Amino acid sequence: MSPEASGAEDRIWTVPNALSLARLLGVPVFLWLVLGPKADGWAVALLMLAGFSDWLDGKIARAWNQTSRLGRLLDPLADRLYILATLFGLAMREIIPWWLALAIPLRDVMLLGIPIILRRLGYGPALPVHFLGKAATANLLYAFPLLFLAHHPSWYAEGAGIVGWSLAIWGTGLYWWSGVLYWVQVRQLTSEAKRLKR
Repeated sequence: MSPEASGAEDRIWTVPNALSLARLLGVPVFLWLVLGPKADGWAVALLMLAGFSDWLDGKIARAWNQTSRLGRLLDPLADRLYILATLFGLAMREIIPWWLALAIPLRDVMLLGIPIILRRLGYGPALPVHFLGKAATANLLYAFPLLFLAHHPSWYAEGAGIVGWSLAIWGTGLYWWSGVLYWVQVRQLTSEAKRLKR
């Protein structure tokens, strides 16, 4: 890697990083809206804004060549915290069952050993996010606002519930599948490292 590329990777103050940081700061606000005043309209709007900014920061990072190590850490961290906060809020409000609220964090627990193995092999702390993981996250981030809307007595509740639950179940399945694929990648890297040592 050239010195210029290495310096670009170490950047902190970029537009995508600022958007990811803003998403992170929105997590406690979202939880307060859901569990405090139960202002679901504002909570759904914040979720939609977070989903849009997730798409936007990736777009800007690629278009303006502002990818960075920090960005690759902040972006998935913000996504995971929004997912966890939303699951907790939905479960506490009894909008979703606790088994679903626990199924998604358990997948992340399954991946906890990966950074340790990657460092031992001489790679970075995380694997690149692949399309399947992004698709799973997108499904879940679209599902949650719809599940909130389905909980309200209104003309759109039934439709929102059908689409919301479809996305939630599909997203959970993809989330676990992507987790299995991460471990497959780690196994391939481990096998390759052993082969090179021979």
